[in-house]
Amino acid sequence: MSKIVRRPRRRLLAIGLAVVTVGALTATTGTAASAAPATHQAPAPNLGANVTIFDPSMPVADIQAKLDATYAKQVDNEMGTERYAFLFKPGTYGTDDHPLQIKVGYYTEISGLGASPDDVVINGKIEVYNRCLDNNGTSNCLALVNFWRTTSNLSLHVNGKGQDGCRAGANFYAVSQASSLRRVDISGGGLTFMDYCTAGPQYASGGFVADSKLPATTNGSQQQWLTRNSTVASWSNAVWNQVFSGVQGAPSESDFPKTPYTTLPTTPVSREKPYLYVDDKGAWNVRVPSAQRNSSGVSWANGITPGKSLSLSSFYVAKPSDPDWLIEANLLLGKNLLLTPGVYNIGHSLDVLWPNQVVLGIGQATLTSVNGATPLKVGNTQGAIVAGVTIDAGTKASANLLQVGTKGGFDLTSKSNPTLLADVYFRVGGPHIGKVAGAALEVNSNNVIIDHTWVWRADHGNEGFVGGDPQGDAQRWVTNTAPYGAIINGDNVTATGLFVEHFQKYNTTWNGNNGTTIFYQNELPYDPPTQADWTNGKTLGYAGYKVGDKVKTHNLYGAGVYVFNQLNPSIHTANGFEVPTRPGVKLHHIMTVNLSAGTIDHVVDGVGGPASVEAGVGVPVFVTDYPTP
Repeated sequence: MSKIVRRPRRRLLAIGLAVVTVGALTATTGTAASAAPATHQAPAPNLGANVTIFDPSMPVADIQAKLDATYAKQVDNEMGTERYAFLFKPGTYGTDDHPLQIKVGYYTEISGLGASPDDVVINGKIEVYNRCLDNNGTSNCLALVNFWRTTSNLSLHVNGKGQDGCRAGANFYAVSQASSLRRVDISGGGLTFMDYCTAGPQYASGGFVADSKLPATTNGSQQQWLTRNSTVASWSNAVWNQVFSGVQGAPSESDFPKTPYTTLPTTPVSREKPYLYVDDKGAWNVRVPSAQRNSSGVSWANGITPGKSLSLSSFYVAKPSDPDWLIEANLLLGKNLLLTPGVYNIGHSLDVLWPNQVVLGIGQATLTSVNGATPLKVGNTQGAIVAGVTIDAGTKASANLLQVGTKGGFDLTSKSNPTLLADVYFRVGGPHIGKVAGAALEVNSNNVIIDHTWVWRADHGNEGFVGGDPQGDAQRWVTNTAPYGAIINGDNVTATGLFVEHFQKYNTTWNGNNGTTIFYQNELPYDPPTQADWTNGKTLGYAGYKVGDKVKTHNLYGAGVYVFNQLNPSIHTANGFEVPTRPGVKLHHIMTVNLSAGTIDHVVDGVGGPASVEAGVGVPVFVTDYPTP
């Protein structure tokens, strides 16, 4: 659907301290929230009050009631602080006559605890619907702000018994940015990423799925989507930018741009996100998948995903009330880190320095900068992993929110064992005022995989702006300040699913060589007050994706830059993309689009365009290849 409506306003520690913490290294935290384990199994870990562990022996009605109660709290809680994880032990949940029908709200994770997705079977639904924002919930129904939720590592047998006729035959998962589907096996009915059962306009702006087996799938109104290393029975359509990488059964890109598919038969380099699982003896582990090259299909087709298993005892299990120095001490002593659901205030950087060290968040765990700290730093090491973590700016400007490697640091990275950032999300503003002095995400290390990230300077939120500026745009421009979204300085960096939006200069700047981006989505900032505020020297505005002038090799596949200058519709941006013109820098299937205000004069380096109201709202301007072969 090409017609667009406006998106809703969217240390080091003293040695003594480290020694004191040694006794706490294996402690778990919080209040027990699981059923009693079977007598022959090890007891479940204590993951805190906001983690619920389900056992297949529990009555379906009790599980349903617990999930429904949380959904009622979270369905509209877009900017709240509550976080939840619901974990399912191996077994089957729901029956043909009494299916388990789950609805997933904000800051909620639904995950199986099997070694394979087929170890946990949900007979029912796992769904996300449109939110109807006007007229007492009866109109302006859309999914444009259905963010921050996770479903993973389970099988779903679609069972809509008891639902109305419109919803009964398919599983609805109408989401937008920062909402991942990973390691899911869906059968018994269709899958739709558009909720077509409510009043209009039904728009959606997603999304990401990886390592999954999908049935016949309806893309519908999804403006963009990335499907990676999966299988799909069929795919209904494309709107602007639907990308498939290593997907068996993916549609052909031969009809581009009439049908804007971008299809890579294999993913050049990938690494799946780590996941919790319970083994046959009831012991809790984290599976850490190995990197793959030139791969397609799911990682678990021939058994457990290749990689290694780490006992949960090798992790420090943190809770939001833990002081940052205690979490940091455990990291410095070589522990891995499991962040349980909640919001963590970080006044001193947490440092990931050891090779193969893992930081895994569950239930949308969130790190918030305090006093200008960079909440998380990763050293120039190999095999480090940060996954399932949201990082928020604070009211005092941070240099960065996540820094991977240091400029000029000694390179200990490895092509065969790359560092991984998976489902890592960034926010500058939204729940509260936020400020960043440099880039929210800065990658200086070589050999890094960025697998699904949303780097977001907020276009709407709960910052408390008042006065004659109903959307808060003029105030947000001078209050939620951040010049750059992502700066990539390292070589051999691959991004699969890079979403970056609304930053005040370049949203993405790529300075490293041999970089690859598979799928890029960007909205330029809504809120520059004047053209002078949005001018780079003699150039009108800043491109949404900038490849540095000294870069010799770079590949970009399937990318879009969108413009919506709602505060001042007269503003122009010269180019959606800016790249050096040389044979090793190649862009494949790129586009710009106007969302109803402002103008992008050209797609790339003076080629293509304009994307303007006069040329057509919601009408993409495509460039198939640049430079032209």
